[in-house]
Amino acid sequence: MASLFRLFPGRALRFTRKPSYLGTRLYTGSTPSAQTSKPRLSTLMAGIGCGLAVGLGVSQYLREKAVAADIPSKPGYSYGTAKEFRQAVNDLQTVFAARTGVVSTDPDDLQIHGLSTHTYHTGVSHSVVVYPESTEDVVQIVKIAIKYKMPITPYSGATSLEGQFIGRSGGGICVDMTSMNKILEIHEADADVVCQPGLGWMELNETLKERGIPLFFPIDPAPDATIGGMASTGCSGTNAVRYGTAKAEWFLNLTVVLPNGEVIKTRRRSRKSSAGFDMTKLFIGAEGTLGIITEVTIRLAPLLPTTVASVQFPNVKAAVEASIEILRSGIASGIQCVELVDDSFLAATNKHSASSHKYSESDGLFFKFQGGTPGALAETAQMTRAICTAHGGTDFRLAKDAEEAADIWADRKNAHFAGMALVPGARALATDVCVPVSQLPKLVLDTKADLKANGIVHLIVGHVGDGNFHALLLFSNEEEHARAQEAAHRMIERAIALDGTCTGEHGVGVGKREYLVPELGAGTVALMKAIKRTVDPLGLFNPGKLYPDDDDAELARGHA
Repeated sequence: MASLFRLFPGRALRFTRKPSYLGTRLYTGSTPSAQTSKPRLSTLMAGIGCGLAVGLGVSQYLREKAVAADIPSKPGYSYGTAKEFRQAVNDLQTVFAARTGVVSTDPDDLQIHGLSTHTYHTGVSHSVVVYPESTEDVVQIVKIAIKYKMPITPYSGATSLEGQFIGRSGGGICVDMTSMNKILEIHEADADVVCQPGLGWMELNETLKERGIPLFFPIDPAPDATIGGMASTGCSGTNAVRYGTAKAEWFLNLTVVLPNGEVIKTRRRSRKSSAGFDMTKLFIGAEGTLGIITEVTIRLAPLLPTTVASVQFPNVKAAVEASIEILRSGIASGIQCVELVDDSFLAATNKHSASSHKYSESDGLFFKFQGGTPGALAETAQMTRAICTAHGGTDFRLAKDAEEAADIWADRKNAHFAGMALVPGARALATDVCVPVSQLPKLVLDTKADLKANGIVHLIVGHVGDGNFHALLLFSNEEEHARAQEAAHRMIERAIALDGTCTGEHGVGVGKREYLVPELGAGTVALMKAIKRTVDPLGLFNPGKLYPDDDDAELARGHA
């Protein structure tokens, strides 16, 4: 585990304090009241309801006219001056004066929080970093932000790839949630957990295992990702073919601090509810632009025995066709993961992986099987091998034991770092798209042909079970960077043309805002903006992210 954490620079920052994953509930008091000058929750929710009703009715008209009703094309938000920002920092230091290290203006701290080590997107330092420890702390931060019109950017695991947490010109408050990393309640009989947003999904699963609870949280993005960040980006991972994404039913309830300082819970802990809008999903994928998540109730799944296998194919088309047949067959319930890897990935793994395994350098699949008994696992693996062989698959390698299974799966999960080692000192443009599974071979083949024609060093891996794939494009100078960006743009355009999405699990951030209207239509984007302006009329929460036209020039307005 320690070796995995060393791969992620954010870990050093997150654990400047000793972590405590099991703790008592930090926020048990009554809901703090909002400032009287701000709209109450009922007003905000009524506005959303009206926006939904009106937006759905006029969406076709908006698409045809490519306008956004009475929502201006530019948000027009106005922020405080540099003097007001300095006063906001002073107020934060006063409010949290009794606790050492909650408020930081250390230049190194500001820079680390404002930039991303996992993405090519550039950012600048925030004005201040605050480490809240409770919902009440976050309310205090938001009230100060409102007073001085100071933007707020949430931060947790620092693994986002589209710049969701990077600093922007003009400055602002970075709210680092990593001190809110406790498990508050475990309900084994109900198979759910209440926790804080700074808890890592791997830490959660390790704790459940240590306590002998045969359950786990199955959404599995980057090892350092946190529960709050996972909800905010609507992420997924290798388990998506079996367990879906964060936008499925895994998040039962969220406690959220709204941009007016009010605290809400999106629903109760029951497994289902038909009471009104699904407010939990409003905040999943909103990237911190509608509220700051301070508590999460998540579902757990039974922890079943697993094993893994790898197999090579003559081409991507054969690999995808084999996976489609497998997932349409009677053995689909025994498949937890189906991962597509290209020849470049396996070449990189052979050269740079710590594993002793060597692979044929052709396109392939990695499988993870799950079942209640060893016999069920063996049967699923045998039937999978037969289908793969029928589609030209060779070198089917089934792990002999748990240790070998862990080694093989580590090769898949370390794809990013194996790829980075192909060109020492290079930077990477990491991006993803998702299309209907039947369209995946065409998209991957066209993209690889494009990348090779433009001399771009790359590798491709994907969650083939749901049509999602990732491309890692390496560059060493500005000219190569420009070529990589152009190639990524073409890949996204192809995906949208194939009835797919510009982002399967990385979110939008600053990197994919321009693709929302082509993908969703002007009417849908107008509705998103209407909800944003209703919930956050001052535009304080994570500006510059997610919404088209909310650009950096707007962030600097009034900051002089």
